[in-house]
Amino acid sequence: MLRRIFLGLAPALLWPALASAQDAAEPALPRVQMETSAGRIVIEVDDVAAPITGANFLKYVDEHRLDGATFYRAMTSAPGMGLVQGGVNNDPDRVLPPIAHEPTTLTGLSHIDGAVSMARYAPGTATGDFFVSVGPTQYYDAGRPFSVDADGFAVFGRVVEGMDIVRAILASPTSPTEGEGVMRGQMLEPKIVITQAWRELQTP
Repeated sequence: MLRRIFLGLAPALLWPALASAQDAAEPALPRVQMETSAGRIVIEVDDVAAPITGANFLKYVDEHRLDGATFYRAMTSAPGMGLVQGGVNNDPDRVLPPIAHEPTTLTGLSHIDGAVSMARYAPGTATGDFFVSVGPTQYYDAGRPFSVDADGFAVFGRVVEGMDIVRAILASPTSPTEGEGVMRGQMLEPKIVITQAWRELQTP
């Protein structure tokens, strides 16, 4: 009888260990704390689905290249919707070499509300500038019939805390004259300073 009870309990006793092993095999995605002059934003970086783009963003963070950079653009596409853009803004002292393009058709990610994605010119030119989607902006995904760009933009994470700050940045004043082409009238005045960005320590 004792043997039968022991055998019956063994799987239950082993379950926590098996669950722990599974958790260890799937570590939490890295998070970045971003302190700005408007408040704190926390970004979860999906360096599993978007390994090139995620690693690039984390390198900018780890090397403190975003400290002192800015959110400099706010584009409203509909009431309360659009994007805010920030980063190194082509500062030669901060910028790293461009990275390969990881389209959403490859990563499976999408421009949902709070998605963080790379700003770029042609595919393969993204460096240290990024934008946050405010509201669903799937027209920035690749391969959609209504995409604004057939190659789309590379999503690599999402805002998990501080979307109220992002929405406040979207509603911030812009210059009526600064900016070129379609970006005229979208440049923040004053810019929102990224005072510091750092990677959160992961708990074991």
